[in-house]
Amino acid sequence: MFDKKDLAKVKKETEKFFEEMGFEVEIKLSVENETLQLNLTSNEPQILIGEKGSILVQIQRLLKAILNRKIGKFFYIDLDINDYKKKKIQYLKEMAKEVADKVALTKEEKALSPMSAYERRVIHLELADRADVTTQSIGREPERRVVIKPYS
Repeated sequence: MFDKKDLAKVKKETEKFFEEMGFEVEIKLSVENETLQLNLTSNEPQILIGEKGSILVQIQRLLKAILNRKIGKFFYIDLDINDYKKKKIQYLKEMAKEVADKVALTKEEKALSPMSAYERRVIHLELADRADVTTQSIGREPERRVVIKPYS
């Protein structure tokens, strides 16, 4: 899907994008499952990530639109800054396991705090193979959340 020329252009355009916003970033590119992984390192990650990753999500959306047009191909990107997403996923998985263990022990369901669709998906996938609990998303955005229930 991507050749060396495409990847070089992506890197150049991404550097230009952040430079024009006034940020110095180091970029590492890779392709996994036909998704372009953009891993950035910045001295000012908190500004680029925002509260609960909200700015990161918007930057990813904007950068994807720009890169799709510049490269002339449609593709998905996954933007991470200073391993924020990687650490967040690890935290969500650990928290899901802990809550699921508690639910299985007490037989009382537990509603988690509101999360983005992406974060809820991480929880559902992490607990999908467990026979002692089940998960369900309830509510409406932005208050949508996962409920972990004992399997009956």
